[in-house]
Amino acid sequence: METKLFELLEQNYNEIVEIRRYLHQYPELSFEEEHTPEYIADFHKNLGHSVKTKVGGRGVTAVLQGGKPGPVIALRADFDALPIQEETNLPFRSKVDGVMHACGHDGHTAALLGLAKAINTLKDEWKGTVVFIHQHAEEYAPGGAIDMINDGCLDGVDVIFGTHLWATEPYGKIQYKNGPMMAAADRFEIEIIGQGGHGAMPHLTKDAVVIGSQLVTNIQQIVSRRVDPQEPAVVSVGSFEAPNAFNVIADRAKLIGTARTFSEDVRDLLEQELETITKATCQGANAEADFKYHRGYPAVVNHEAETAFLADCASQVPGVTETEEMKPQMGGEDFAYYLKHVKGTFFFTGAQNPDWETTFPHHHPKFDIDERAMLIAAKVLGKAALEYNNQ
Repeated sequence: METKLFELLEQNYNEIVEIRRYLHQYPELSFEEEHTPEYIADFHKNLGHSVKTKVGGRGVTAVLQGGKPGPVIALRADFDALPIQEETNLPFRSKVDGVMHACGHDGHTAALLGLAKAINTLKDEWKGTVVFIHQHAEEYAPGGAIDMINDGCLDGVDVIFGTHLWATEPYGKIQYKNGPMMAAADRFEIEIIGQGGHGAMPHLTKDAVVIGSQLVTNIQQIVSRRVDPQEPAVVSVGSFEAPNAFNVIADRAKLIGTARTFSEDVRDLLEQELETITKATCQGANAEADFKYHRGYPAVVNHEAETAFLADCASQVPGVTETEEMKPQMGGEDFAYYLKHVKGTFFFTGAQNPDWETTFPHHHPKFDIDERAMLIAAKVLGKAALEYNNQ
């Protein structure tokens, strides 16, 4: 059946591309998806699958029941876009101002729909059940995964597989990682409350800009001097705002940043240290601070047996030229929640075109993928689902 599955995916490739390009033109932001889930649901309904909409809010699940008994396997793809103005010259570029599929989620969805169509053709011979999880709102915490899980999308599921098209790795490469693969992604907000005044009379003020500058510097000590050097951690201030006229000393400043970790103990430490250093820095200047720490997605921690199984499957897929155990990376993904509930693994599918002179990273206004990678992703997911059934 494997040969037939791959043949069907090859036959579906043009449709997979058409789906991706259509979705790319009509992107929707996290928690604002309306047309995309309707499109996905209609596709599955036309295949005769059992479809549930508004799962956890805006998610979609579709169930294919095979003709023979076997396990319940979940395959997941996300479908939300980003608040980015597209700057590509693609003929199918976004038609929505300020919104773009700049992370490949359109490709994830197209690949899974193409795979669903192929498996549907083989359903009478298929062992077990396939649950297609189409998730909304991956890009923005709290994300869509946790609400979909709470709404039952994993009920009865034995194992889950998912992939991310990765444009900075070459087409044909599959990257996998046993254990921690992607980091917990948290956000912090700090508002410094000082005392403003005339720029010519700083001695009468509590300068929020100066205090904020000291705080940014002091924060750098957390990773370098508080965290065990053998434990990965990142603390980055991404925004520092204190808008004022040129001759006014700011009474308030706002800092926003992110903290990334793999260990829950280190995660706790970063939160505590950020709050302590913030308060101490402001107290030293007789100022005050409002500190908020928002926990985002936990770390993506793949299961050992399922990761080894996936790597072996990928190495046997036509078109895969290399499989590699990658180093953990500090990006975040709410696929982490699925892995906390059922066994499974998440992997990267290389989507960098070898002919590109410049490869633009994810979340860039000129981001793009080698569309052939969607076929590789579908084949690896399909191979994993098929082989897991045969076990």
